Amino acid sequence: MNIEIIVYEEQHLPDMIRIWNEVVEEGIAFPQEELLNARTGKTFFEEQTYNAVAVNADTGDVCGLYILHPNNIGRCGHICNASYAVSREYRGLHIGEKLVSDCLIQGRRLGFTILQFNAVVASNIHARHLYERLGFILLGTIPKGFRMKDGHYEDICPYYHTL
Repeated sequence: MNIEIIVYEEQHLPDMIRIWNEVVEEGIAFPQEELLNARTGKTFFEEQTYNAVAVNADTGDVCGLYILHPNNIGRCGHICNASYAVSREYRGLHIGEKLVSDCLIQGRRLGFTILQFNAVVASNIHARHLYERLGFILLGTIPKGFRMKDGHYEDICPYYHTL
């Protein structure tokens, strides 16, 4: 399968919204609880500094995405933050690695010097292993920092990577 990571275009929005909502509905990775619709999704993605999609070049299917934006403002504005989502039917095919790798390049290109993840859920071992394999540094653990969809709390693990 030939996966390409490209900057998003408006035609990708319906698939981006669908994939984003899959992760939100699962309730085990993203802090958001509200689903996006066509209007709120367009606004949400337009507010990001950079959006990219993973496209199956053989079929044209959008199979994943990431958003990139400042983690903070002012004196901390050189630190960016990102979120990644891969469609259920494409998980386990290393698309997340392609998305994160491209994000590191784009973050640097956009003038950020650090990529920080504020809230990686401790039980999200596939993401954690990927981040660590790509050189992200674990900053510690915040006990019970994430409320799962079923209501119980899990630890979160902040990570960072110098760009």
